[in-house]
Amino acid sequence: MKLGRLLLLVLSLALLIVLIVTFVNQKEEQKAPDISVSQPSDTNVNEETTDNVSDIDENLTNNPENSGEDVEEPSDSPDPDQESTPTATPNIEPDTDAKSVSVIVNPDYKLPDNYEPDDLVYPDVLFIFEEKIEKRMLRQEAAEALEHMFEAAEVDGIYLAGVSAYRSHSTQTALFNRYVERDGYEKAKTYSAEPGTSEHETGLAIDVTSSDGKCAAQDCFGGTAEAIWLENNAAAYGFIIRYPEGKQEITGYKYEPWHLRYVGVELAKHIDEEDLTLEEYYQVSPVKR
Repeated sequence: MKLGRLLLLVLSLALLIVLIVTFVNQKEEQKAPDISVSQPSDTNVNEETTDNVSDIDENLTNNPENSGEDVEEPSDSPDPDQESTPTATPNIEPDTDAKSVSVIVNPDYKLPDNYEPDDLVYPDVLFIFEEKIEKRMLRQEAAEALEHMFEAAEVDGIYLAGVSAYRSHSTQTALFNRYVERDGYEKAKTYSAEPGTSEHETGLAIDVTSSDGKCAAQDCFGGTAEAIWLENNAAAYGFIIRYPEGKQEITGYKYEPWHLRYVGVELAKHIDEEDLTLEEYYQVSPVKR
């Protein structure tokens, strides 16, 4: 009995020692410093939402100084994916080919002696006279364009008529000489072209008026509904107002809202949009008369 009690006492003491050691170790662990790396309490790097990313991008875009990196300034070089807009009309050699629809004809750029187009036709449009004579003719391309233009004008309630189209060299010579006899050379050349310098000799020019024939080749045609329609629409059919208002010092002729010149649709639209004369387009010297 005594031996059993002794063993029980020894076991109790051993258990007590184990409990005391465990308690002491726990106390020591609680006193040891925490050396683990902690994450900022207000940022969760593993769960960044789309809204947070958008806010950051917007903040950096609107506030360059908030970024640690240098913000690239916008480049002045053109974007190769974007169409470049020309800043000036390039130098274009004057077209002096009498057969070309874009030929320039003026006192400084004469037609070859006795030039005569080989594709003259009678356009199917109204003229202020009935006879089928030379001044009713145009080169074929210009004649077809004139027909389309007159048809389009009628759709808009504008009724046009031809006054004078092609003139041969001999006709232009006789006409100019008659004006010289009447008004003198200096005055005649302000409103009529000397032989070889008239656009009418190209077969690409025509004087037009209203269908009633009033103000035919006269200043009173300017400001009429017909003149306004032509100014706004002729380029779409390849025609330009060859001697526009305010350009007399360049063309050498006073304003002639009735004088149309066929140059082709592309060139006509360019000249119209840029408010040019044919002299300005080719960048040649103003006409001195």
